[in-house]
Amino acid sequence: MRTVLIIDDNPGVCEALGLLLSLHDMQALQAHTPQQGLALLEREDVDLVIQDMNFSADTTSGEEGRALFQQIRQRHPDLPVILLTAWTQLEQAVALVKAGAADYLAKPWDDAKLLASVENLLELGESQRALGEARRDRHRRRDALLQRHRLQGLVFASEPMLRSLELACQVARSAAPVLISGPNGSGKERIAAIVHANSAVATGPFVAVNCGALPGELIEAELFGAESGAYTGSVRAREGRFEAADGGTLFLDEIGNLPLAGQVKLLRVLETGRFERLGSSRSRQVQVRVLSATNADLRAMVQVGSFREDLYYRLNVIEIALPALAERREDILPLAEHFLAGRARLGEPAREALLRHAWPGNVRELKNVIERAALLAPQGVIGAAELGLPSAAAAVPASRNLDEPSREAVLAALEAASGVVSRAAQALGLSRQALYRRLERYGLDH
Repeated sequence: MRTVLIIDDNPGVCEALGLLLSLHDMQALQAHTPQQGLALLEREDVDLVIQDMNFSADTTSGEEGRALFQQIRQRHPDLPVILLTAWTQLEQAVALVKAGAADYLAKPWDDAKLLASVENLLELGESQRALGEARRDRHRRRDALLQRHRLQGLVFASEPMLRSLELACQVARSAAPVLISGPNGSGKERIAAIVHANSAVATGPFVAVNCGALPGELIEAELFGAESGAYTGSVRAREGRFEAADGGTLFLDEIGNLPLAGQVKLLRVLETGRFERLGSSRSRQVQVRVLSATNADLRAMVQVGSFREDLYYRLNVIEIALPALAERREDILPLAEHFLAGRARLGEPAREALLRHAWPGNVRELKNVIERAALLAPQGVIGAAELGLPSAAAAVPASRNLDEPSREAVLAALEAASGVVSRAAQALGLSRQALYRRLERYGLDH
């Protein structure tokens, strides 16, 4: 049951409010002096405070209420406080709302308005606690991952990337083939390198080959090697990537580009560990951990017959799906700062432009944009112009509301509202809950 502390020197007020709250499944604690209220806050688990602004019969200044509010804010900064005011104290109540009070209501209060305010603030408090716990949990998981595993200097802050990395580290010690899926430029080779670095063959070689960068007729020779004269232009024997990766890891990027003939040979290697060089009948044996990656829909390719179903299931024992950069926007600014490496500073317009861009080229595009901007930045400060990105309207994905407030707009609204979320939300045209979702999305602590 949610608990509300009522601090008012009028016992009748405390009783009336207590009855009203109890009729709506809330427990009411009562205190008749600021000292009693502060003492109860130290002993009891309170979710919200309703406090009077005046505790002296000979004055209506509201100074006692202001002092009490300041003490509550100092000792319990996250606890929502509703102020009960007389009309003579209204100006001071408004000032306290700017300083962090959740709401104010004039006496005599309207039951419906008071209940609505209390319910909204309690629900918001629950959401805040849930978000805070989720954020703390993410930080704990991230710290544990950094302490226990070699992450090769990867920069990340978002929950989607954390989940992908947790899975990568979990499967690294096994010998099972891993398929890493995700759009171009999302960092699939970086994840493959992390899997290798935390594997049982970490001391062995890590060999990467991009199956999409080689002509189809050369892919087999690249993977399995070739004897002299095995194909036009082959003047000497060459070692394939499987031989080079013996005792370590072979990473096959763009695996969907492997021709069917190469798929047959790859399947045999995965099943037996044996293969022959092109132009040779001698079978060779290797011990290789195979990781593969694709930006293609291999399931659809299986359906049309361009990718072998048996090979697909061999490669996809474990799948690590990497999100696009647009789906992990909390990573954008940390990555940008990492790519800058102190060479320049991001101005606020640049930060906003980075957060609003759709990033179709993902992390690779971000790195190129930052490298260019660092060279063009006057006095070491990068503005929106140096980024060379499309206009904000053109850059926003089609599914995103063009009126969506930016990170900087949210920060500005909070600053103008002195940190009072309800006032900032109103200025932005959002509900409190919607604003808290934006704070989480932009990685902002409140």
